[in-house]
Amino acid sequence: MKIITETPRLIIRQFIMDDAQAVLYFNAPEEVNRYTGDAGLCNSLEDAEGIINNVWLKEYAQYGFARWAVVEKASGKVIGFCGFKFETRINAVDIGYRFHPDYWGKGYATEANQACIDYARAHLDIDQVFGEVLPDNHASAHVLKKLGMQFIRQYQDEGYTIDSYAMNIKAP
Repeated sequence: MKIITETPRLIIRQFIMDDAQAVLYFNAPEEVNRYTGDAGLCNSLEDAEGIINNVWLKEYAQYGFARWAVVEKASGKVIGFCGFKFETRINAVDIGYRFHPDYWGKGYATEANQACIDYARAHLDIDQVFGEVLPDNHASAHVLKKLGMQFIRQYQDEGYTIDSYAMNIKAP
């Protein structure tokens, strides 16, 4: 398994197939998917294995990045994901995060994704990243703003209103 970066409290690394139980754990609570559009996509160990194998591992090979596992150093547990995804819907790189509710409100989303941005500046050929949130998802919008992202527009997609934030990764 490849470690991407670390913070004082977190290890950010590539997912491996052995993480399937953890992927199911942090995706299972209903409140986790309230704002993601992913409800019902990860309801079994087989679903979690499919996400790891057919999405993240393929994206690591294709783009050199994808969502990465977030490991809490104190417990050694995979508590969620963070990082980048090439989002074909917007034809751009999206930053995202998802954590089990037991780990909400601890600053992990901001800490993990700031480390990802720092890593991208040093190691990835990404000029700009976007963050897409539903307007009612105030907590995620707050994280994006804390990361230094700026609101750029609101648009409609498949019946949803989406607020789009962006930031330049590389200096112009």
